Amino acid sequence: MALRHGGGALGPAVAFLAVAALLGAVTAGKFDDVVQPSWANDHVVYDGDLLKLRLDANSGGGFVSRNKFLYGKASADLKLVPEDSAGVVTAFYLSSAGDKHNEFDFEFLGNVTGEPYLVQTNLYIDGVGNREQRIDLWFDPTADFHTYAVLWNPSQVVFMVDDTPIRVYENRQNATVRGHHRHANGTTTATGSSPFPGPQPMAVYSSIWNADDWATQGGRVKTDWSHAPFEATFREVRVDGCVWAANATDSDAGEVSRCSGSSWGKEGRYWWKEKEMSELTVHQSHQLVWARAHHLVYDYCVDTDRFPVQPPECAGH
Repeated sequence: MALRHGGGALGPAVAFLAVAALLGAVTAGKFDDVVQPSWANDHVVYDGDLLKLRLDANSGGGFVSRNKFLYGKASADLKLVPEDSAGVVTAFYLSSAGDKHNEFDFEFLGNVTGEPYLVQTNLYIDGVGNREQRIDLWFDPTADFHTYAVLWNPSQVVFMVDDTPIRVYENRQNATVRGHHRHANGTTTATGSSPFPGPQPMAVYSSIWNADDWATQGGRVKTDWSHAPFEATFREVRVDGCVWAANATDSDAGEVSRCSGSSWGKEGRYWWKEKEMSELTVHQSHQLVWARAHHLVYDYCVDTDRFPVQPPECAGH
């Protein structure tokens, strides 16, 4: 199975940036307050109160948030490419900049008509990825809008689908695994602290592109361009977090301190850092167990071909 990554990359107060106004109709202007095209502008299309990313034989397209942020929650109400979408990948992700960047990915892997979409999540920490997991969904993501979100704070990174956690990556840097621990599946866990994304400011991105060399059945099913253009449709994009000052560098110590040093902002509470956000609730834990028991189809933590020595963050899996 070929597993690859697509994709690339909040000031003084708690900021809530919403594509949709709390009151009134959604307009292109409201999208423009939050995101801007990042490439192939003519493939980033406003359609009434919707924003569409378009892929044809010439190009895909993408957008990026106007602001960077440090900790918070980013979400999108998204309807995926309908019918035959084999070879097409739509991504919604957060990324910082540079070779040592952090990144949290949703990648939606298209499929032939009638077959389920697979959702691949991945994390890059200090420029290192290879942390893929895949699930199938319990609904048709092309029939209606569903909400895909990433919550990020100093304690955890949580991937959610319609508020159901499908993956949690915990900060266990203080829990050092000593020696090599052998698991029942035959893997061993490496010595060392479990890595966790450090405080790098991140932007929110989305893109659509042709990935028929790997995305559908390991690249065996190619994109059928007779069905183009392929369109992923957004109804809303939201970012609720600590906005990184526009004139600050990506390593500004003052910005790191302001966004990570306290649970309170200058003009409001940093809710994503409150104690109750440091771990899942009991209900969310049950949801996570259900989602993984019924819909997880790939987990790098138990892939002994790729990882004879299990990555340290996988201890306990």
